[in-house]
Amino acid sequence: MSNSANQTVNVISGLELSSSPHVHSKFTTQQVMWLVNLSLLPALISAAVFFGLYQLVVIGVSCAAAVLSEIVVKIIRKSEITIYDGSAFLTGLLLGLIIPPNFSLTSAAIGSAFAIIIGKELFGGLGFNIFNPALVGRAFLQAAYPVAMTTWSKPNFAVDTVTSATPLAAFKFDKMITGIEPLIIGNVGGSIGETSALAIIIGGVFLIGIKIVNWRIPLSMILGLILFGSIFWFIDPIKYPNPLFHLFSGGFLLGAFFMATDWVTSPYTSAGMWIYGLLISLIIVVIRLFGGLPEGVMYGILIMNAFVPLINRLTHPKIFGEAK
Repeated sequence: MSNSANQTVNVISGLELSSSPHVHSKFTTQQVMWLVNLSLLPALISAAVFFGLYQLVVIGVSCAAAVLSEIVVKIIRKSEITIYDGSAFLTGLLLGLIIPPNFSLTSAAIGSAFAIIIGKELFGGLGFNIFNPALVGRAFLQAAYPVAMTTWSKPNFAVDTVTSATPLAAFKFDKMITGIEPLIIGNVGGSIGETSALAIIIGGVFLIGIKIVNWRIPLSMILGLILFGSIFWFIDPIKYPNPLFHLFSGGFLLGAFFMATDWVTSPYTSAGMWIYGLLISLIIVVIRLFGGLPEGVMYGILIMNAFVPLINRLTHPKIFGEAK
Protein backbone atom coordinates (compact mmCIF):
# COMPACT_ATOMS: atom_id res chain seq x y z
CA MET A 1 0.00 0.00 0.00
CA SER A 2 1.40 3.42 -0.92
CA ASN A 3 2.05 6.13 1.67
CA SER A 4 -0.85 8.21 0.44
CA ALA A 5 -3.08 5.19 0.72
CA ASN A 6 -1.83 4.59 4.26
CA GLN A 7 -2.52 8.18 5.25
CA THR A 8 -5.98 8.38 3.84
CA VAL A 9 -7.97 5.20 4.18
CA ASN A 10 -11.41 6.42 3.37
CA VAL A 11 -13.44 9.58 2.86
CA ILE A 12 -17.19 9.36 3.48
CA SER A 13 -19.39 12.44 3.34
CA GLY A 14 -16.61 14.73 4.47
CA LEU A 15 -15.45 12.38 7.25
CA GLU A 16 -11.80 11.52 6.70
CA LEU A 17 -10.40 8.37 8.26
CA SER A 18 -6.63 8.30 8.36
CA SER A 19 -3.76 6.70 10.18
CA SER A 20 -2.01 8.43 13.09
CA PRO A 21 -0.72 10.95 13.97
CA HIS A 22 -4.04 12.81 14.11
CA VAL A 23 -2.63 16.01 15.60
CA HIS A 24 -0.50 17.92 13.13
CA SER A 25 1.82 20.89 13.38
CA LYS A 26 3.13 23.09 10.62
CA PHE A 27 6.59 22.67 12.14
CA THR A 28 8.77 19.59 12.28
CA THR A 29 10.48 18.71 15.55
CA GLN A 30 13.76 19.94 14.11
CA GLN A 31 12.22 23.28 13.14
CA VAL A 32 10.66 23.67 16.59
CA MET A 33 13.92 23.06 18.38
CA TRP A 34 15.89 25.50 16.29
CA LEU A 35 13.15 28.16 16.57
CA VAL A 36 13.31 27.82 20.37
CA ASN A 37 17.09 28.17 20.14
CA LEU A 38 16.57 31.29 18.03
CA SER A 39 14.09 32.75 20.52
CA LEU A 40 16.78 32.69 23.19
CA LEU A 41 18.92 35.12 21.19
CA PRO A 42 17.72 38.19 23.18
CA ALA A 43 18.67 36.43 26.43
CA LEU A 44 22.09 35.63 24.96
CA ILE A 45 22.61 39.27 24.00
CA SER A 46 21.57 40.47 27.45
CA ALA A 47 24.00 37.98 29.03
CA ALA A 48 26.89 39.38 27.00
CA VAL A 49 25.86 42.98 27.68
CA PHE A 50 25.43 42.69 31.44
CA PHE A 51 28.09 40.08 32.31
CA GLY A 52 30.61 40.22 29.47
CA LEU A 53 31.50 38.24 26.35
CA TYR A 54 33.08 35.45 28.41
CA GLN A 55 29.55 34.25 29.21
CA LEU A 56 29.17 33.31 25.54
CA VAL A 57 32.20 31.05 25.93
CA VAL A 58 30.60 29.37 28.96
CA ILE A 59 27.36 28.86 27.05
CA GLY A 60 29.25 27.65 23.96
CA VAL A 61 31.10 25.03 26.03
CA SER A 62 27.81 23.93 27.58
CA CYS A 63 26.24 23.52 24.11
CA ALA A 64 29.28 21.69 22.73
CA ALA A 65 29.36 19.30 25.69
CA ALA A 66 25.67 18.54 25.28
CA VAL A 67 26.01 17.79 21.58
CA LEU A 68 29.16 15.71 22.06
CA SER A 69 27.55 13.74 24.89
CA GLU A 70 24.59 12.89 22.71
CA ILE A 71 26.86 11.74 19.89
CA VAL A 72 28.78 9.45 22.27
CA VAL A 73 25.58 7.97 23.71
CA LYS A 74 24.14 7.36 20.25
CA ILE A 75 27.33 5.65 19.12
CA ILE A 76 27.38 3.42 22.21
CA ARG A 77 23.72 2.54 21.70
CA LYS A 78 24.34 2.07 17.97
CA SER A 79 21.42 4.33 17.13
CA GLU A 80 20.99 7.17 14.67
CA ILE A 81 22.88 10.38 15.37
CA THR A 82 20.17 13.00 15.98
CA ILE A 83 22.12 16.11 16.93
CA TYR A 84 20.76 17.97 13.91
CA ASP A 85 17.31 18.11 15.50
CA GLY A 86 18.65 20.84 17.80
CA SER A 87 17.39 19.34 21.06
CA ALA A 88 20.85 18.60 22.51
CA PHE A 89 22.02 22.08 21.55
CA LEU A 90 18.92 23.54 23.23
CA THR A 91 19.61 21.63 26.45
CA GLY A 92 23.18 22.97 26.52
CA LEU A 93 21.97 26.47 25.71
CA LEU A 94 19.34 26.51 28.47
CA LEU A 95 21.76 25.09 31.01
CA GLY A 96 24.36 27.70 30.09
CA LEU A 97 21.79 30.45 30.65
CA ILE A 98 20.78 29.26 34.14
CA ILE A 99 24.21 28.98 35.77
CA PRO A 100 26.06 31.87 37.45
CA PRO A 101 28.25 34.23 35.37
CA ASN A 102 31.93 33.30 34.97
CA PHE A 103 31.15 29.69 35.81
CA SER A 104 33.93 27.15 35.39
CA LEU A 105 34.08 25.79 31.84
CA THR A 106 34.85 22.29 33.10
CA SER A 107 31.92 22.31 35.51
CA ALA A 108 29.60 23.67 32.82
CA ALA A 109 30.65 20.82 30.51
CA ILE A 110 30.12 18.21 33.25
CA GLY A 111 26.68 19.57 34.07
CA SER A 112 25.72 19.62 30.41
CA ALA A 113 26.88 16.03 29.89
CA PHE A 114 24.88 14.99 32.97
CA ALA A 115 21.79 16.72 31.58
CA ILE A 116 22.01 14.80 28.30
CA ILE A 117 23.11 11.40 29.60
CA ILE A 118 20.99 11.19 32.76
CA GLY A 119 18.24 13.70 32.07
CA LYS A 120 17.52 12.74 28.49
CA GLU A 121 19.20 9.66 27.01
CA LEU A 122 18.76 7.44 30.07
CA PHE A 123 15.00 7.60 29.45
CA GLY A 124 15.35 6.86 25.74
CA GLY A 125 16.14 10.23 24.21
CA LEU A 126 14.00 13.03 22.83
CA GLY A 127 10.32 12.50 23.54
CA PHE A 128 10.83 10.01 26.38
CA ASN A 129 12.45 12.08 29.15
CA ILE A 130 10.32 12.63 32.26
CA PHE A 131 12.11 15.72 33.56
CA ASN A 132 13.41 18.79 31.79
CA PRO A 133 17.03 17.81 30.96
CA ALA A 134 18.51 21.29 31.46
CA LEU A 135 17.00 21.50 34.94
CA VAL A 136 18.29 18.02 35.74
CA GLY A 137 21.75 19.29 34.82
CA ARG A 138 21.32 22.36 36.98
CA ALA A 139 20.10 20.29 39.93
CA PHE A 140 23.24 18.16 39.59
CA LEU A 141 25.47 21.25 39.52
CA GLN A 142 23.62 22.67 42.53
CA ALA A 143 24.46 19.50 44.50
CA ALA A 144 27.99 19.04 43.14
CA TYR A 145 29.18 22.66 43.21
CA PRO A 146 27.04 24.45 45.84
CA VAL A 147 29.51 27.29 46.38
CA ALA A 148 30.11 28.00 42.68
CA MET A 149 26.36 27.81 42.02
CA THR A 150 25.69 30.54 44.57
CA THR A 151 28.59 32.83 43.65
CA TRP A 152 27.30 35.79 41.69
CA SER A 153 28.94 38.58 39.71
CA LYS A 154 28.05 42.24 39.71
CA PRO A 155 26.57 43.31 36.35
CA ASN A 156 28.63 45.60 34.11
CA PHE A 157 26.44 48.68 34.51
CA ALA A 158 25.56 48.26 38.16
CA VAL A 159 24.90 51.37 40.20
CA ASP A 160 26.24 51.65 43.73
CA THR A 161 23.07 50.24 45.26
CA VAL A 162 23.26 47.07 43.18
CA THR A 163 25.09 44.18 44.84
CA SER A 164 26.46 41.02 43.28
CA ALA A 165 23.81 38.98 45.12
CA THR A 166 20.66 38.10 43.28
CA PRO A 167 17.61 40.24 44.08
CA LEU A 168 15.91 37.21 45.66
CA ALA A 169 18.92 36.50 47.89
CA ALA A 170 19.24 40.18 48.82
CA PHE A 171 15.61 40.23 49.93
CA LYS A 172 15.62 36.87 51.69
CA PHE A 173 18.76 37.42 53.73
CA ASP A 174 18.99 41.23 54.02
CA LYS A 175 15.42 42.39 53.30
CA MET A 176 16.75 44.55 50.45
CA ILE A 177 14.12 45.08 47.77
CA THR A 178 15.25 45.67 44.16
CA GLY A 179 13.30 48.08 41.98
CA ILE A 180 11.16 46.78 39.14
CA GLU A 181 12.97 48.78 36.42
CA PRO A 182 16.40 47.10 36.85
CA LEU A 183 14.67 43.74 37.07
CA ILE A 184 12.96 44.32 33.74
CA ILE A 185 16.12 45.60 32.05
CA GLY A 186 18.40 42.99 33.63
CA ASN A 187 21.05 45.13 35.29
CA VAL A 188 21.07 42.97 38.43
CA GLY A 189 22.87 39.95 39.80
CA GLY A 190 21.70 36.50 38.78
CA SER A 191 22.24 33.60 36.41
CA ILE A 192 23.80 34.35 33.03
CA GLY A 193 20.64 34.60 30.97
CA GLU A 194 17.78 35.07 33.41
CA THR A 195 18.24 38.62 34.69
CA SER A 196 16.63 40.53 31.81
CA ALA A 197 12.88 40.07 31.97
CA LEU A 198 12.52 42.12 28.79
CA ALA A 199 14.80 39.86 26.73
CA ILE A 200 13.04 36.73 27.97
CA ILE A 201 9.57 38.14 27.33
CA ILE A 202 10.54 39.01 23.73
CA GLY A 203 11.60 35.42 23.10
CA GLY A 204 8.60 33.97 24.93
CA VAL A 205 6.05 36.10 23.08
CA PHE A 206 7.68 35.07 19.81
CA LEU A 207 7.20 31.38 20.66
CA ILE A 208 3.58 31.95 21.70
CA GLY A 209 2.95 33.97 18.54
CA ILE A 210 4.08 31.14 16.26
CA LYS A 211 2.18 28.64 18.47
CA ILE A 212 5.20 26.61 19.56
CA VAL A 213 4.46 27.45 23.19
CA ASN A 214 0.94 27.01 24.53
CA TRP A 215 -0.01 30.27 26.25
CA ARG A 216 -1.89 28.49 29.02
CA ILE A 217 1.24 27.33 30.87
CA PRO A 218 3.10 30.68 31.14
CA LEU A 219 -0.17 32.53 31.81
CA SER A 220 -1.25 30.13 34.54
CA MET A 221 2.18 30.40 36.12
CA ILE A 222 2.11 34.21 36.00
CA LEU A 223 -1.43 34.39 37.42
CA GLY A 224 -0.57 31.82 40.06
CA LEU A 225 2.55 33.67 41.12
CA ILE A 226 0.66 36.97 41.35
CA LEU A 227 -2.19 35.31 43.29
CA PHE A 228 -0.08 33.43 45.83
CA GLY A 229 2.48 36.22 46.12
CA SER A 230 -0.30 38.78 46.70
CA ILE A 231 -1.87 36.74 49.49
CA PHE A 232 1.29 36.87 51.59
CA TRP A 233 2.06 40.47 50.58
CA PHE A 234 -1.36 41.60 51.79
CA ILE A 235 -0.82 39.71 55.04
CA ASP A 236 2.51 41.44 55.75
CA PRO A 237 4.01 43.79 53.09
CA ILE A 238 7.13 44.28 55.20
CA LYS A 239 7.94 40.63 55.61
CA TYR A 240 6.91 39.45 52.14
CA PRO A 241 7.78 41.02 48.73
CA ASN A 242 5.16 42.34 46.35
CA PRO A 243 3.96 40.08 43.51
CA LEU A 244 5.71 42.10 40.77
CA PHE A 245 9.03 41.50 42.50
CA HIS A 246 8.26 37.77 42.46
CA LEU A 247 7.34 37.97 38.78
CA PHE A 248 10.39 39.79 37.41
CA SER A 249 13.11 38.45 39.70
CA GLY A 250 15.09 35.21 39.53
CA GLY A 251 14.46 32.62 36.88
CA PHE A 252 10.67 32.73 36.92
CA LEU A 253 10.07 34.08 33.41
CA LEU A 254 12.76 31.92 31.82
CA GLY A 255 11.19 28.90 33.49
CA ALA A 256 7.65 29.92 32.57
CA PHE A 257 8.35 30.47 28.86
CA PHE A 258 11.17 28.04 28.08
CA MET A 259 11.24 25.17 30.60
CA ALA A 260 7.81 24.50 32.04
CA THR A 261 6.48 24.56 28.46
CA ASP A 262 8.64 21.67 27.26
CA TRP A 263 6.29 19.58 25.12
CA VAL A 264 7.54 16.29 26.51
CA THR A 265 7.40 17.09 30.22
CA SER A 266 4.23 19.23 30.40
CA PRO A 267 0.54 18.20 30.30
CA TYR A 268 -1.26 17.90 26.96
CA THR A 269 -4.76 18.82 28.17
CA SER A 270 -5.90 22.42 28.63
CA ALA A 271 -7.17 21.81 32.17
CA GLY A 272 -3.96 19.98 32.98
CA MET A 273 -1.86 22.92 31.82
CA TRP A 274 -3.70 25.27 34.19
CA ILE A 275 -3.30 22.89 37.13
CA TYR A 276 0.36 22.34 36.27
CA GLY A 277 1.18 26.04 35.95
CA LEU A 278 -0.68 27.10 39.09
CA LEU A 279 0.96 24.40 41.23
CA ILE A 280 4.44 25.26 39.92
CA SER A 281 3.89 28.84 41.05
CA LEU A 282 2.56 27.72 44.44
CA ILE A 283 5.74 25.68 45.01
CA ILE A 284 7.91 28.60 43.87
CA VAL A 285 6.25 31.03 46.28
CA VAL A 286 6.42 28.59 49.19
CA ILE A 287 10.13 27.89 48.61
CA ARG A 288 10.99 31.56 48.10
CA LEU A 289 9.19 32.66 51.25
CA PHE A 290 9.68 29.72 53.60
CA GLY A 291 12.47 27.53 52.17
CA GLY A 292 16.17 27.64 52.84
CA LEU A 293 16.94 28.78 49.29
CA PRO A 294 15.94 32.15 47.83
CA GLU A 295 14.81 30.62 44.51
CA GLY A 296 12.39 27.78 43.78
CA VAL A 297 11.79 27.73 40.02
CA MET A 298 13.99 24.69 39.35
CA TYR A 299 12.34 22.64 42.09
CA GLY A 300 8.84 23.82 41.19
CA ILE A 301 9.16 22.66 37.59
CA LEU A 302 10.98 19.40 38.34
CA ILE A 303 8.46 18.42 41.03
CA MET A 304 5.53 19.11 38.74
CA ASN A 305 7.24 17.28 35.86
CA ALA A 306 6.86 14.17 38.01
CA PHE A 307 3.10 14.75 38.34
CA VAL A 308 2.45 15.30 34.62
CA PRO A 309 1.38 11.66 33.90
CA LEU A 310 -1.11 11.85 36.81
CA ILE A 311 -2.41 15.25 35.68
CA ASN A 312 -2.87 13.94 32.14
CA ARG A 313 -4.78 10.92 33.40
CA LEU A 314 -7.07 12.96 35.67
CA THR A 315 -7.83 15.62 33.05
CA HIS A 316 -8.03 13.38 29.98
CA PRO A 317 -11.41 13.95 28.29
CA LYS A 318 -13.88 11.09 28.46
CA ILE A 319 -14.37 9.28 25.17
CA PHE A 320 -17.95 9.53 23.90
CA GLY A 321 -19.84 6.56 25.27
CA GLU A 322 -17.12 5.66 27.79
CA ALA A 323 -18.44 4.38 31.13
CA LYS A 324 -17.57 6.51 34.14
